[in-house]
Amino acid sequence: MAEEIKSLDGLEAVTDGIAATAPDAAITREPQRDALGRAYATGKRKDAVARVWIKPGSGKVLVRDAKGNYIDYTKYFARPVLQMILRQPFEVAGVSGEFDVMATVKGGGLSGQAGAVKHGISKALQLYDPSLRPPLKAAGFLTRDSRVVERKKYGKAKARKSFQFSKR
Repeated sequence: MAEEIKSLDGLEAVTDGIAATAPDAAITREPQRDALGRAYATGKRKDAVARVWIKPGSGKVLVRDAKGNYIDYTKYFARPVLQMILRQPFEVAGVSGEFDVMATVKGGGLSGQAGAVKHGISKALQLYDPSLRPPLKAAGFLTRDSRVVERKKYGKAKARKSFQFSKR
């Protein structure tokens, strides 16, 4: 059993050994890449799940469609807002045009899929190069957006909407 500490000198003697193993010390993260030099991550948003692989390249972003063909993200995500969402992680990390992306997306709608790919790209970037983690973390791109559709309740028309009330 540990000895009782009666003074500040006794406290310093005990904490000397703990200071070396303190979590304040900078955590060095190792890059995680596969045999082909790619980083892999899974991104999620609403009901959509995206599997994302990134590797150094010219900035091509390919998304796998329902038929299994990889097509350019500008054709898959036709709305400019969704394309902007996909470019955000690269702009925040300052690596625009340096990585090629291959992504497969399942579930949800286009908006949720774009958010899932963004989440996956952000996670893959920080796994490929751990020095990119601080700006991505500060922008909130590494956190999964946990908002999902509220379930329908019995006795209601939708999740919260009631049927029309008739007094008489």
